Amino acid sequence: MSRYAIGDLQGCDQELRALLKLLKFSPDRDRLWFVGDLVNRGPGSLETLRLVRALGDNAVVVLGNHDLHLLAVAHGVERKRKSDTLDALLCAPDRDALLEWLGSRALAHAEGPDLMVHAGLVPQWSAAQALALAREVQAALARDPRALFAHMYGNEPDRWREDLKGEERLRFVINVLTRLRVCTTDGRVDLTMKGEPPAPPSPLRPWFEIENRQSRDTRIIFGHWSALGFVQRQGVLGLDTGCVWGGALTAFDLDRERAPISLSCGAHQLVGAA
Repeated sequence: MSRYAIGDLQGCDQELRALLKLLKFSPDRDRLWFVGDLVNRGPGSLETLRLVRALGDNAVVVLGNHDLHLLAVAHGVERKRKSDTLDALLCAPDRDALLEWLGSRALAHAEGPDLMVHAGLVPQWSAAQALALAREVQAALARDPRALFAHMYGNEPDRWREDLKGEERLRFVINVLTRLRVCTTDGRVDLTMKGEPPAPPSPLRPWFEIENRQSRDTRIIFGHWSALGFVQRQGVLGLDTGCVWGGALTAFDLDRERAPISLSCGAHQLVGAA
């Protein structure tokens, strides 16, 4: 049996199908871990969601920022963006079943020595604490999704405090688990940065480069940062290799730790993209 972790799909269903053939994926023996952002920007969000949902227990999925955005739009809380490619999904006859399934996914998944999230962790969080906080968000999502999405957007607070409560606590946890790229050693996050990490003397560093972060004894599997490409170092595995931007879709065998298997992707016509 193999556990393959796969990077951000973002509606690239044809590339996913081709990658599964390349892996010789068998539902009798293999499991797939998806780092989130199943949908949006690419041309096949509907088909991608149908395919991953049909995998049943063979697929482990954590929610990414684009997945949460889809759910917020579907609940009428957020407007579609110019760059969204969600119309076919939102109009599909099986829309409700797909969205119900997606909304029941977690924001973090742990198994053995591994923790999978979409984006990252602040240095103050252990893997166990990140899991507990992810469960708080999942409970709020199940209890009242409209209320959660109504207060989800925004970049404040920008620093973790144990005494954060209510919507601020949930927003910070969502932002870290689904949007984080860089932070300071004391855990201040900057959610506006995209592209390559800032150079010194900026105090902002990739979250996984912060020394003595509390999660350093766990292998963290993540996506969300296509500018970095494939990342493999002690305790860190980054899998967003930019398929939707014409890069590659990458899978990694979590148990054998062989070389990553990547499938080159053709650039898609992105709505609203330059």
